[in-house]
Amino acid sequence: MLYRRILPAFWLILWALQSVAQGVGPGQQFYPVHDFRNDWLVYDPAFKTYVPYIDEQHASLPAVSLFLDLESNRNYELLVSTGRDGYLFLDAALRRKLPAGTWQVLRIDSLYRVYRKPEVFLTLYGSPGVNDKQVFIGHRKSLTQKPVVLTETGLSMLPRRKTVFTDFFTLSLVFIAATYAFLFNFFQRAFQRLFSIQDLFSISVREESFLVNKPLSRVNLLFMAGLSFVMAFLYLFFQSKNIDIFSSRNLLLEGQTLTDLVLSFLKLSALSMVALLGKYLLISMVGALYRIEEITNLHFFKVLQASSIFYVLVGAVVTVAALNLPPNQPWVISWILIPFIAFYLGRLALLYLVILNRASIKNLYLFSYLCIVELIPLIIGVRFAL
Repeated sequence: MLYRRILPAFWLILWALQSVAQGVGPGQQFYPVHDFRNDWLVYDPAFKTYVPYIDEQHASLPAVSLFLDLESNRNYELLVSTGRDGYLFLDAALRRKLPAGTWQVLRIDSLYRVYRKPEVFLTLYGSPGVNDKQVFIGHRKSLTQKPVVLTETGLSMLPRRKTVFTDFFTLSLVFIAATYAFLFNFFQRAFQRLFSIQDLFSISVREESFLVNKPLSRVNLLFMAGLSFVMAFLYLFFQSKNIDIFSSRNLLLEGQTLTDLVLSFLKLSALSMVALLGKYLLISMVGALYRIEEITNLHFFKVLQASSIFYVLVGAVVTVAALNLPPNQPWVISWILIPFIAFYLGRLALLYLVILNRASIKNLYLFSYLCIVELIPLIIGVRFAL
């Protein structure tokens, strides 16, 4: 009686060990950690979303997709193989060609360092159907390592997975809107002056204005804080679209939780505020050097006015674009750099006309002054951004 109970368990263990020992990938050198055969998704034009792959309905489609969890599979490898030539896309961007009958091995850690988010969207394009497509999470075999058992999961009924960025951006937009609503209600005259397009392009500026005479007043500092919040929001938004501005991912915390993002937002806001104050300090120092102290406050006010209008408009545009574009739509860095470079060059020309109209200064001195405080920081910024 005892052998009747032991024998089935023995054969079950033997079958499991045999299947794991066979391995997957090139030369069966990897233990299978997860097989994606049941995780395929296809785009349904009728519902305008991704739905689970059904062989009877989608066998003729050349593109199939799946969500790849990077954060939970650190230290593993991604194994991809197709029976016929195809292409591998990650987050809707072409990454490599897939020659027929070969295995492509990608380290999950490397993908995580590149994308810096817990999940990416993988697409295989080529032959129709999924019978000739294999995607595994694998772990390289080692004589001193315990076997990794294959885990199976059923079909996911939630093809659209929201990341923590969605919650963070919603909260940050509400916070920024509340900040500017506060400024509009309690400092309405200053708000209307600062966000006036007509006043921005006016060369004849009223220097007796309290906004110009006291650049570090409580009112101006509050508007500088609002601008800092918008700049921090845009930085994190572009990071979420895999646009690594200034190659400065170290500004972000290692984690991707909501708390980590909020702390990163506050840290970036503080850095933006310090940069704005440093801008005023630089203008004051160089203005004293050229003996044009009377226009330094006006210069800084125009910088604050132009930046506030531009960054708020950019924030509104990217928010509308994010709501209307497909979630996996790639964002190209040139789309971001060109408007910003055009803005800073346009602001430089405006400052030249305003200062020339208000102060009796030689063109050579004025050009040198603007180069030091405007053009050189722009060139350095573009250099690091690229």
